[in-house]
Amino acid sequence: MKKKFLKKWEIIFLVLLFLSAIGLRAYGAYWPKTIVKIGGKEIKVLVADTAAHRFKGLSGKKDLGKYGGMLFVFANKGQHSIVMRDMKFSLDIVWADETGIIDFAKNVPIEPGKEEKDLIKYYSRLPSTLVLELPAGYAEKNGFKIGDKIEIIK
Repeated sequence: MKKKFLKKWEIIFLVLLFLSAIGLRAYGAYWPKTIVKIGGKEIKVLVADTAAHRFKGLSGKKDLGKYGGMLFVFANKGQHSIVMRDMKFSLDIVWADETGIIDFAKNVPIEPGKEEKDLIKYYSRLPSTLVLELPAGYAEKNGFKIGDKIEIIK
């Protein structure tokens, strides 16, 4: 009788383990979304708020699809670098903090075939808590400038 119970328990444990692994994988594939407002312009963005999502970013995507950009959220204010790892299109990079936009890197080109160690690291001049990636030319086309307030609409 005891041996049969252990077998049932082992099966239940394996099923739960399997379902947990599927759940973690599904959660890793899930990207939060939000709306960022700059100077009256609302932009629907994907949110990279975990280390895994920030590392992956827009790598490998051929375009932004139905989104206008990607917002990288950092818990601490700092000199957060951005690289064009496996990017298929150029970007505008916008750094911000609680006061608004603090710096830009406009029309950042892709770097096909470069190894991780050879990728150019883009930094802001001042520490930031947010980095917004937009299609190249978007910031200029919409007149974004240093000091513009950024509002995150949940």
